[in-house]
Amino acid sequence: MATITRENLAPLNDKLVVTILKEDYLPTFEKSLKGYAKNANIPGFRKGMVPAGLVKKMYGQGILSEEVIKAVDAEINKYLQENKLQILAQPIPLEEQPVNFEVNNLTDYSFEFEIGIQPDVNIDVKDINVKRYQVEVTDKMIDEEIERLTSRFGKYNTPETIEDADTIISADIQLTDGENKGDTAVNLKDIAKTQQKEFKGKKVGDAVTIQLDKAFKGDILDRVLTDLKLDKANKEDAKKEATLTITKIGLLEKAELNEELFTQVYQTKEIKTEEEFRAALKEDLTNYFAQQASGQIHDQIYHHLTDHVSIELPEPFLKRWIVISSEGKKTQVEADEEYPTFAKQLQWAILSSKLSEDNAVKVEQQELKDFARHQLMSYLGGQMGLNGDESWMEEYVNKMMGDRKFIDDAYGQIRIGKLFSELEKQVTAKDESITEEKFAALLKEHQHAH
Repeated sequence: MATITRENLAPLNDKLVVTILKEDYLPTFEKSLKGYAKNANIPGFRKGMVPAGLVKKMYGQGILSEEVIKAVDAEINKYLQENKLQILAQPIPLEEQPVNFEVNNLTDYSFEFEIGIQPDVNIDVKDINVKRYQVEVTDKMIDEEIERLTSRFGKYNTPETIEDADTIISADIQLTDGENKGDTAVNLKDIAKTQQKEFKGKKVGDAVTIQLDKAFKGDILDRVLTDLKLDKANKEDAKKEATLTITKIGLLEKAELNEELFTQVYQTKEIKTEEEFRAALKEDLTNYFAQQASGQIHDQIYHHLTDHVSIELPEPFLKRWIVISSEGKKTQVEADEEYPTFAKQLQWAILSSKLSEDNAVKVEQQELKDFARHQLMSYLGGQMGLNGDESWMEEYVNKMMGDRKFIDDAYGQIRIGKLFSELEKQVTAKDESITEEKFAALLKEHQHAH
């Protein structure tokens, strides 16, 4: 019967000595030999009629090593389960162990492995202090949202001439003293007021010559210089003259603030008045900022756990594992450089796994299926209604459910989302008022940090 002995090498780093007896692998070895003889295609012999001795001579060593290694893997997995031993990464050979697999002299085999032990982790998330940001939805914010919606649901017209300040001018643009050319698009109101009269009344096909830095300012000037493949930092380039030949004139006629717009925006609500419309927008914006604030809490929890919770790891073992698992692609020096990032990711995996276990966070099959359906709908831009024939969608969702990588990714996202929602209820949160501008800057800073 196979045996495993365990010996401590260093903190969280043990040695396993696995001894496989002849009787442990002999039955499967002989069975594999017979199976190979039955199916082998060897010139000069009919299939299934190859002598066992010939098969043993030709393929026995490979079959023997395969069966012994299978037996070793099975014994290690059994040992880890029976002893409830949580390990990091995978067992690695302690050192080079040359083994002579001799099919005519079957014997017992011993192998030495090194394992990393997962540390015990105890976290009281009630000790984590976070800020719950409160953004007050103002009338100005509602006005800006109405401005955005009236533009979104407006009608695009192509007037004969340029008159309105909101007119969009598309044009081919070329330097008057060079080959640099491109195409650009600007609003009439984005052109310097002293130059706007040069464009008013113009039609498609008309040309206007301007000095770049006199006609355009700031970000608009930078964009036009980029369109011309010029250097934004070069002041001399900005002083150059260019001819704009108008290719298209467009004007967005904003939607009126009436019941037709209310229905377009809120198809499932009955909104009759501007007052009701503004109330619905305020509710939406309030929910949006609450959701964003919740996400910010999750970010604070994550950084507290990864930056302030110290977990002991068997560093020398893990560095050796990085080298060995790369199969010769990484040197020890590269493993040393990679280790800090690897250790942080491993620490988060340990913490999130322990917290998920402590909080009984589970992912159900239906949640995976709902996730797949939602992702498919987002791919389609939400264009498919729920009243038509959706058999094709069910078929595609089932196909996604058969993709192992998709399931692993979906499982991870759902589990972490549920975990953070649970932790949000337990941490100590202090409300803090913040302006929309400062909150947006905070979210932008968070995105750059990731």
